[in-house]
Amino acid sequence: MSDSCIRRSETLCWPAMLTVYGDIRSGNCLKVRWLLDRLGLDYQWIETDVMSGATRTPEFLKMNPAGQLPTAVLSDGRALAQSNAILVHMAEGSEWIPADPFARAKMFEWLFWEQYSHEPYIAVARFQRTLGGKAAHDIEPRLIERGHAALARMEAALAEAEWLAGDRPSIADLSVVAYTRVAPEGGFGLAPYPAVRAWIGRVEDAFGIV
Repeated sequence: MSDSCIRRSETLCWPAMLTVYGDIRSGNCLKVRWLLDRLGLDYQWIETDVMSGATRTPEFLKMNPAGQLPTAVLSDGRALAQSNAILVHMAEGSEWIPADPFARAKMFEWLFWEQYSHEPYIAVARFQRTLGGKAAHDIEPRLIERGHAALARMEAALAEAEWLAGDRPSIADLSVVAYTRVAPEGGFGLAPYPAVRAWIGRVEDAFGIV
């Protein structure tokens, strides 16, 4: 392995510096920042205002054709998009990815679920209210309905286990907590979900989230 590696697994080397383009208002971006900080990795954060069109410039689209945040650029110039893909890559070989094959598969199950059945409703409603300036009655009812369905799914799972995948915290918990902890900003009160509320506190403690 190269001496420039600051952390190693059997097959991967993490370079001494990486760059992350992110918007601090975004849970998808924050989850990457939280993991990097928890791992103690050296990185450069470039604050990028998604509302200003900064991700639609030719320069940004050359780096990430999807024009989305977050985007991580390794020191060799390779770029990686999609928050959960970045989490998996950066956490590989660490305690935050389960060693047990089934628990690891459950981790991926929750990562996929978060982007398909959670973020599109809870995060979108929050975006519309906090950045879009919409009043509560202007939010599409389906967003609220599906957001509460996601929270109910989590409540059922967390009533039976402390963590989403396996017997310890993982990047599944980190990924899902990003927008869950701010769900009230989108109009989703958490009072009916005591197991979710307790889990939020555990995840924040485990990853040092303040």
